[in-house]
Amino acid sequence: MAIEFKNVTKKIKKNTVINNANLTIETGKITGLQGINGSGKTMMMRLIAGLIKATEGEVVIDGIIIGKDIDFPLSLGMMLENPAFLNSYDGFHNLRLLADINGIISDSDIYESINRVGLDEAKNKKYKKYSLGMKQRLGIAAAVMESPDIILLDEPTNSLDSEGVEMVKRIVSEEKARGATIVISCHDTAILSELSDIIYTIESGKITGCIKNGSDSEQ
Repeated sequence: MAIEFKNVTKKIKKNTVINNANLTIETGKITGLQGINGSGKTMMMRLIAGLIKATEGEVVIDGIIIGKDIDFPLSLGMMLENPAFLNSYDGFHNLRLLADINGIISDSDIYESINRVGLDEAKNKKYKKYSLGMKQRLGIAAAVMESPDIILLDEPTNSLDSEGVEMVKRIVSEEKARGATIVISCHDTAILSELSDIIYTIESGKITGCIKNGSDSEQ
């Protein structure tokens, strides 16, 4: 699904967190967002997800305006900021609760997602006993378990060891091959460059440039 930002500005109180953003996120591609903390990366993902509405301009997905035509994208998986689940539930039952909202995947699909992120031996462990890396892995499983058309991953390699980073790379590549449209942010520029088809740089809510196929261009 193609995603377009058309002159999008988002203001929170008196602060402009996204400043007249224009970009196109191509269907089936991996788009990277690069910038320091507070630059606006997560806010852009929140706008795509329909969690916040643009103050000015439009976020359009395949011709449908988010916040006007529909409140949320119809097929979306996301992990924004720090994953949060119920401490008293194990990994499987946390994912089962989420899956029950749409009711489109089975228990076996959930187990497959748990195995995919390397949590098969901890699937019955209570979430409160998870390490930070395990919590991150469960967040990734939640984002991809329903094979959504759009996947938003905000710093997916946080708290992961080298094996976990390779797991993220593998899953992102597999989801792209499946045809998903992926938006990813990552502090590690090498990882972001390796995965992304195009990278937009963001400073103080403004898109300042992009890198595509090894060539730089200014906005």
